[in-house]
Amino acid sequence: MAGLDPAIHAFIAAGTWMPGTGPGMTETFMNRFLPAALAAALLASSFASRAADTPREPYGIALEGLAYPYPVHLLPVVNDGEQLSMAYMDVAPAQPNGRTVVLLHGRNFPSSYWAPVIKMLGDAGFRVVVPDQIGFGKSSKPAGELHFDNLARNTIALLDHLKIDKAEIVAHSLGGMLGVRIARAYPDRVAHLVLTAPIGLEDYRLYVPPTPTEKVIESEDKLTADGYRKQLQTNYAIKLPPEAITPFIDARFNIKGSPDYPRWLRAFVSSGQMIYREPVAHEVALITEPTLFIMGADDHNAPGRPLAPEALRAKMGQNAELAKALAAKMPNARAEVIPDTGHLVFLEAPEKYRELVLGFLGR
Repeated sequence: MAGLDPAIHAFIAAGTWMPGTGPGMTETFMNRFLPAALAAALLASSFASRAADTPREPYGIALEGLAYPYPVHLLPVVNDGEQLSMAYMDVAPAQPNGRTVVLLHGRNFPSSYWAPVIKMLGDAGFRVVVPDQIGFGKSSKPAGELHFDNLARNTIALLDHLKIDKAEIVAHSLGGMLGVRIARAYPDRVAHLVLTAPIGLEDYRLYVPPTPTEKVIESEDKLTADGYRKQLQTNYAIKLPPEAITPFIDARFNIKGSPDYPRWLRAFVSSGQMIYREPVAHEVALITEPTLFIMGADDHNAPGRPLAPEALRAKMGQNAELAKALAAKMPNARAEVIPDTGHLVFLEAPEKYRELVLGFLGR
């Protein structure tokens, strides 16, 4: 294991992910678990992690204090009359193939979690542009509400700023909903669309009653770090060691010490209301660009499920089946389901993810 990043070497040496011993287990570990462990360790090394029992050093609400894996730039944008800044990474490959991939993050994750995928795509020759959407990560937290149309316009404004006419869109979770909106509104700017464990493949309004914003804010403010960890593990069926989840908890709870925390909290809750109020499920089948769904077989994430009537909860979050049904209705789409994998597909099954994404983008 010479030449490995020290954090990765330590992660493997600790034996955290060795699934067992006995005949065949070493080969199983190398083939199935080691790639995911490496991805998890690379992700963790891109964050400023801390021991669980030490005091939290406050981040700013634009994640000041949390290091990203590549330099961060800011693009001025205006949303609903409000002057804001959109943060992004723009990573050039050593041997360019002339193509660009835009990575769209999920709701509970800063864009730094894309670190293993940025490297994967860069090694394949792609320029990789990685924005934090307004309301997330190192971007501004607006006073106004979040809307998918604004986020789509901001993303296209970033492409215009970088003089990129057409890009590959690779999206995860909430980013999948945004990817759908971009593909529908700006089809000439999208070469391929990869929807990685997207949410929004169903209309949550059909199951969950509307909840006032102030009530959601109150509930989210009471959430503890331990409660959030359990929430992530339960909702996302994450197949990663606990250490790999800690950076996501830091990214959320270290900002509680910021005097601007109420502004962050309102923006975060607005993103949840956006998911509920602005469904894209009815638009997915209308996408004409080549589309690949990559789903974790165990991912049954469904925002708002605890608020739905108990009789309806079991019907929600059948995401792999929803993806396959939608792909069958689309002119140029297919769905791939990875066994024994949850919501963080690209971290849990990195080798299979690499094979699917690079194969699809190479079409």
